[in-house]
Amino acid sequence: MSAASCLLSEDQFRCSICLDVFTDPVSTSCGHNFCKNCINEHWNSNDQYLCPMCKEMFNTRPDLKVNTLFSEMVSQFRQEAQQKASSSSSEQQAAKPGEVPCDVCTGTKLKALKSCLVCLTSYCQTHLEPHLTASRLKRHQLMDPVENLEDRMCMKHDKPLELFCKTDQTCVCMLCSVLDHKTHDVVPLKEEYERKKAELEKTEAEIQEMIQKRQLKIREIKQSVDLSKESADREKAEGVQVFTALKESVERSLNELIETIEEKQRTAEKQAEDFIKELEQEISELKKRSPEVEKLSHSEDHLHVLQNFPSLKAAPPTKDWTKVSVRPSSYEGTVVKAVAQLEELCELKRIQQYAVDVTLDPDTANPNLILSDDGKQVHHGDVKKNLPKNPERFSRCVFVLGKQSLSSGRFYFEVQVKGKTAWNLGVAIESIDRKGKIIASPEDGFWTIWFRNGIEYSARNNRPFRLSLKSPLQKVGVFVDYEEDLVSFYDVDTAALIYSFTDCSFTEELYPFFSPCVNDGGKNSAPLIICPVNQTV
Repeated sequence: MSAASCLLSEDQFRCSICLDVFTDPVSTSCGHNFCKNCINEHWNSNDQYLCPMCKEMFNTRPDLKVNTLFSEMVSQFRQEAQQKASSSSSEQQAAKPGEVPCDVCTGTKLKALKSCLVCLTSYCQTHLEPHLTASRLKRHQLMDPVENLEDRMCMKHDKPLELFCKTDQTCVCMLCSVLDHKTHDVVPLKEEYERKKAELEKTEAEIQEMIQKRQLKIREIKQSVDLSKESADREKAEGVQVFTALKESVERSLNELIETIEEKQRTAEKQAEDFIKELEQEISELKKRSPEVEKLSHSEDHLHVLQNFPSLKAAPPTKDWTKVSVRPSSYEGTVVKAVAQLEELCELKRIQQYAVDVTLDPDTANPNLILSDDGKQVHHGDVKKNLPKNPERFSRCVFVLGKQSLSSGRFYFEVQVKGKTAWNLGVAIESIDRKGKIIASPEDGFWTIWFRNGIEYSARNNRPFRLSLKSPLQKVGVFVDYEEDLVSFYDVDTAALIYSFTDCSFTEELYPFFSPCVNDGGKNSAPLIICPVNQTV
């Protein structure tokens, strides 16, 4: 029997009325089988006695007979189905919170695999089987399991919501489309779903793009913060270095101020001591002479007075002290001068933080100039070298430019001029004339100061402007603020400002400019030397 039942399909054991496996199967005279209760209820609700399968009409209500063989086959099939269902149920998982449970399971509710929009029921794997095998049930509309299936039915007509009214933007059933929405633009639910899905995919892509842009912005902001932190750390380190140097300079300036004041006081005290010593010496001499004069002035001996008077009259020489005085030392301006010098030092230390590593560009050097291998020194040679005549090279004037350029921000460099009798220093724009006779003036793109004849310092601003310096320059600092159109020159040793060009109106790249001037028979043979900037004083 088991082998026979296995050869039959499940449809052959289903009642055509209830569509479930036969319960108490009975046969009509036409040879068709039905559940006993199903066929009786069918005939009880109809006036005629027709076979639901072949439509054969019976004049009288047929006497139903039990098909013993078929009943045994159904019983065997049901038993095997239950065993199979039991085995399948043990393999399936119970529905977890948030998952749709099977509406047919009793006891432990298994996880539903599909929901039927016709039956309005969710089925697990076992109870879904009839919908996958029974020909009538196969026509039912299955979907992924969902809860509240009644929400998918039209509340007015109790039909599945299969259409979408684009006019009212609502889901409708077939009856709604021909009654309430007859003149509206109605499309199948799937068609509108595909359109909406496309819109959602587009929206999702836009959202992802927005997310990516914002993630990129976050990375940019974080990178900016990191750069800001690096800059802050660098500024703090430079600040510590500069202010440590300033602290040492302040202490040294204070010591120098105190030493200056004390030296003035010592000089005044020494002068006063010398005057007092000289006065005391004269007093001692006068005290020795006073008794003799007094004795002679009281003598009544005329001859004695006259004979000794000449010797007493010729007294030892003394100074006229009426015009001699020791004035209190004046310290007015000493502190102000010291503070001014300190302010100049502070200013120099501030701009030294913009120091750049400048090297000479051999492609621009006049053929008479000799550059060191490291590009840090230049002097005039007696022999003109045979060099390529490139457009960048100064052919007539003994000039050379630095390799580094500036088109924004600030930069600073220092040059040793010690031992020279002539030189020229500053910055120049890229488009300067390099071939003819050049006047290094702002009108021609040069901002420089120069030294001539071992005595004269000048700045060329429209016309030569002679500079007054307290001491010969040993090292010159050159500072440029591109945005402020400013070029300033400093005496590095005294931290004093030498000269500033203002309102320069820069419009192109600037380059460091150097001219050691001619050798002058060896008098001006010392090189210009680009020095490392020492920010520690």
